[in-house]
Amino acid sequence: MANLILILGDQLTTDISALGDADRDQDVVVMAEVHDEASYTNHHKKKLILLFSAMRHFAQRLEADGWRVHYQTYHPDNESQSLEAVIANQLKETGTDKVITTECGEWRLHELISQWHERLGVPVEIRPDTRFIASKQEFSDWAEGRKQLRMEFFYREMRRKTGLLMTPDSTPEGGEWNFDADNRRKWTGKPAAPASFRVEPDKVTQQVIELVEQHFTEHFGTTEDFHFAVTHEDAEQALAYFIDFALPCFGDFQDAMSDNEDWLFHSILSPYINCGLLDPLAVCEAAAQAWYSGRAPINAVEGFIRQILGWREFVRGIYWLHMPGYARENRLGNTRSLPWFYWTGDTKMRCMHKAIDATRRNAYAHHIQRLMVTGNFALLAGVKPEEICDWYLAVYADAYDWVELPNVLGMVMHADGGYLGSKPYAASGKYIQRMSDHCSNCHYKVNKATEEDACPFNALYWHFINRHRDDFANNPRMGMMYRNWDKQKPERREALLRRADDLLAHLEQL
Repeated sequence: MANLILILGDQLTTDISALGDADRDQDVVVMAEVHDEASYTNHHKKKLILLFSAMRHFAQRLEADGWRVHYQTYHPDNESQSLEAVIANQLKETGTDKVITTECGEWRLHELISQWHERLGVPVEIRPDTRFIASKQEFSDWAEGRKQLRMEFFYREMRRKTGLLMTPDSTPEGGEWNFDADNRRKWTGKPAAPASFRVEPDKVTQQVIELVEQHFTEHFGTTEDFHFAVTHEDAEQALAYFIDFALPCFGDFQDAMSDNEDWLFHSILSPYINCGLLDPLAVCEAAAQAWYSGRAPINAVEGFIRQILGWREFVRGIYWLHMPGYARENRLGNTRSLPWFYWTGDTKMRCMHKAIDATRRNAYAHHIQRLMVTGNFALLAGVKPEEICDWYLAVYADAYDWVELPNVLGMVMHADGGYLGSKPYAASGKYIQRMSDHCSNCHYKVNKATEEDACPFNALYWHFINRHRDDFANNPRMGMMYRNWDKQKPERREALLRRADDLLAHLEQL
């Protein structure tokens, strides 16, 4: 009995559960670049290059290892425009009896594949994705009975489960679970930031670049200077490079932003972890070993591991626990459309321009740029959650629905009413000034709030606080903000609200 084994573009590892117990002589591995998946959102050109090239390299690896592989390269005129069509054609051509795949990371595609057994008339086995440290059921069991879910407590459970940064007597290394308070330094140019890890495009990648330039001209971003890893071996080199050159300073400066540096001390490993080129647990173990061997401080290593073992696992659990209803959450009642400058970077707000321009060039921005710049502005402006979520899904090379949606809808937009985060991550321009040098180069003045040249974040922040008083006044973490608002003179409050109303009426001109 022969099977078709479907491997998706974010499942590029031989350890994927779909390949377990497979017969290399009889079974056929199917991989496909299809129009439906490449075009259902405005995927960044570099994201498409990364995935198509990594898929092609992985298929070559499978063939070299003796697997039978059917691979469909992208063309807009392909007969099979969807994964279902590819599978249907292969069932006819190969005479196989069953489809095996690993569960995908998106509810939309999961629902489609779940119907294939009826639509295709063959058994379809969907196996768990064992690359994650916590299974869906494990997270569900942990969440059961809790009124609010907090990442910190889940993270501690994952530390205990894996033993990462744990002492023999089951206490956290360094005496603390979380060293985040040590990770908020502003970067002023020293120590020097390392160059980003680079892999020069080989022949396969060059062919994909030409394909994307030809067929995805309207998609966001640029193909220029593509230097992501596209193989397991090169991704492992990227991990080693990060640990040697960036991890030692990652903790101190992980929240910092710079007018002149795109990458600073960040790992840029999430695109490889999320598509399967790197194993998340192995990445965490490599970082932990750097601390044990004295190559990186505890605040850097713990902060890095928390992003993977904590947030990554936590948001995935929330996604599968509450989809598909979670995607429709809009508890703050936002109605404003996403400003067009999110796609162009054409804004006089320096921090927004720099974050969007880096995203356009690199298909990457680090977590503070996403949360406290582009995300913070969307929160303060009252942008519709579905529109900002679609933007984040489209523009980043590491973005998949399971990780993007809870992070943006829950953490960035607070659209779930505080289920994921205990308070909204709203901030004025003072936060951006504290963590970056953007403000000194900005058209707007961060020390002003009501004037025409005042930083838009300032008045928009108080407008957000005022209009959502019923939502947040009783939140213990928001009480100080409302006391500060109430202490201001009535004429000052009126001026701030007038300024914000004018900004909201002319968002596209900022």
